[in-house]
Amino acid sequence: MSEEWLDAIDQADLVRRGEAKPVELVEAAIARIEASNPTLNAVIHPSFERAVEAAIEGPAPGPFQGVPFLVKDAVCHTAGEPYHFGMRALRDAGWTEATDTWLAERFRRAGFVFVGRTNTPEMASSVTTEPLAYGPTRNPWDTSRSTGGSSGGAAAAVASGMVAAAHGNDMGGSIRFPASMCGLVGLKPTRARSTLGPDFGELWGPTTHEHVLTRSVRDSAAILDVIRGPGIGDPYEIAAPTRPYRDEVGAEPGRLRIGFRTARTNGAGASHPGVVESVHATAALLESLGHDVTPDPVTALDDPRLGEAVGACWGAFVAREVNRWSARLGRPIALDELEPANALLVEMADGVSAAAYLGGVEALHGYARGVARWFADFDVLLLPTAPEPALPLGELAPGAGDPFAQLMRLGELITFTLPFNATGQPAVSLPLHMSGDGLPIGVQLVARFGREDVLFRLASQLEQAAPWHSRRPAPG
Repeated sequence: MSEEWLDAIDQADLVRRGEAKPVELVEAAIARIEASNPTLNAVIHPSFERAVEAAIEGPAPGPFQGVPFLVKDAVCHTAGEPYHFGMRALRDAGWTEATDTWLAERFRRAGFVFVGRTNTPEMASSVTTEPLAYGPTRNPWDTSRSTGGSSGGAAAAVASGMVAAAHGNDMGGSIRFPASMCGLVGLKPTRARSTLGPDFGELWGPTTHEHVLTRSVRDSAAILDVIRGPGIGDPYEIAAPTRPYRDEVGAEPGRLRIGFRTARTNGAGASHPGVVESVHATAALLESLGHDVTPDPVTALDDPRLGEAVGACWGAFVAREVNRWSARLGRPIALDELEPANALLVEMADGVSAAAYLGGVEALHGYARGVARWFADFDVLLLPTAPEPALPLGELAPGAGDPFAQLMRLGELITFTLPFNATGQPAVSLPLHMSGDGLPIGVQLVARFGREDVLFRLASQLEQAAPWHSRRPAPG
């Protein structure tokens, strides 16, 4: 039986029933990667020999025993493997990490077998995966298009059938944005739902969230079950769910109050017509399923304090990465070793005082409180994931244009995703629609803080009502 388009749960069931051995699943995934990766450039650090050895020796007897898995080359590192974070300085140094992060340990305990690491933009700081260090990752739906970023390598790998699930992280939309570009399920969990330990308590302030990209809602839920929970000493903690997230899939969501909006924030104009149409079609579908669905301006999203926070904090976040890696390498990383937009952010950080940075953090918190208040009257917010379908490769490539203009363009593109990195609320992109020229368009659902259960119930209801699993990119 071919498992190429089975989700991770079904692949694990093959192993559990004795219909496939872990090494068979792993070798089949390796063959798919070897066939597709020369075109897509999704996997930059193959780990095939180690994966086969691990599969033969026997993966951990967790719920995903023997299922092949890819790890994004950012934040989550794996013992004995390269870790380059999209940076030429780390690539040229041949940098490897000696240990697993706590998240990687949880993936292993769940039974996943790591077959490699995926491409990411430099320091995971862009919405396109075209790093100078490793070159562009191509979208399997149209190889002239971007996969999005920063989990673009992961998205291309899952969308093309290399693996059923792959790790990603989200600092401003980096799981949801590529999920939308590549036709996948991409959940950003609630802040503190999973750990960044032992390296970090928080990263890029409170904005970084870890999870996976998948093809099915149930995979996203079941994988969150195996990675959730705080690590020792984490600065944030959140109440555990009352039951496994896997149990929410297929559960009746009840009659939900849902608001929706399609206009970009801060008067930036309308979204792409195909994106607007997708949100309106989803709103109509939700109404037909019995929910109360209302257009709403959600004016809290236009609060200028988010822009103030970005201006004060984002350069500092990137500059801190450069300082950290300079210290670890034992030499300063020069600005000309960075891509132009990131070099500009580092230079901008030099003009931000410590007091101004703290003012930016306060602005971020104030913005988050304002958005959270909107949910006093609604259960779920429906939005585009991205204001446009997949971008042409090269449009935001490093050095392709004025770096300041590129940063402004990036801000326009994460208009619907960044707000929920600020608030910490759970948000999921679902591949419910396609553009007229055959590109995926994701729609985003956002719930109150800590309510992934609501999202899984609603997302699975939509998955049943408008299934997307038969839509696959043409073999490349």
